[in-house]
Amino acid sequence: MAPGRTMRIATYNVNDVRKRINPLRAWLDVTAPDVVCLQELKCAESAFPYDALRAIGYEALVMSQKSWNGVAILANGGKPIEIRRGLPGDPADKEARYLEAAVNGLVIGCCYMPNGNPQPGPKFAYKLDWFSRFNRHAATLLASGHPVVLAGDYNVVPTDADIYATRSFKDNALLQPAPRAAYQALLDQGWTDALQRQSPKQPLYTFWSYLRNRWPRDAGMRIDHLLLSPKAATRMQCAGVDRAVRGLDGASDHAPAWVELRG
Repeated sequence: MAPGRTMRIATYNVNDVRKRINPLRAWLDVTAPDVVCLQELKCAESAFPYDALRAIGYEALVMSQKSWNGVAILANGGKPIEIRRGLPGDPADKEARYLEAAVNGLVIGCCYMPNGNPQPGPKFAYKLDWFSRFNRHAATLLASGHPVVLAGDYNVVPTDADIYATRSFKDNALLQPAPRAAYQALLDQGWTDALQRQSPKQPLYTFWSYLRNRWPRDAGMRIDHLLLSPKAATRMQCAGVDRAVRGLDGASDHAPAWVELRG
């Protein structure tokens, strides 16, 4: 990253990149983040809209699968340099959930953690195993000493303060003690939660379900996070959520979250 230059890194669960291409392009055109981590692409890599994004200045690195999951890292003005696709620790896991690249002197990890519902059950067990492998990999990234941003849909509400109400979610995998403990373990490693640091008393919601009129009621939750390594955290200037994107026609049920780092 060039000295004195501010760099904006964003994360956005787009919930079907082909279906949401118009809101995605509108957001990129207005805010022009330098790096974007996308999740839940829901298309094969061959069907990803490379040309549509290239037309507005973004090159993409993609790990995807037909109909489900999928992650991508976009860079404004140059293609991300791939470091890793997929988490280490389980060669049998073929789900498209983690992609890592170098962009302008930063290591960017884009993650789409398993939802885990219904719980208990095999999906919840997979969530916890995936989270454990993610945390082990995060520790190696910290040990590298590089400036790192781990951005994505973590599918965990860190605390009861990060959701509008807990009553309807007492059995939901996103609020269970084990994934919350795994998220706290990341912070204990030395990662900084950019959104929490920006707004420690008022949660910055990133997700509003399509059900039960939750967007108009602001009945949201914070499940999309940007975690900063110590070298990245010292450069943090501000962070936020582009809430207005959630209200666009045909938009995802998530809103983009972002952090700005100085050079």
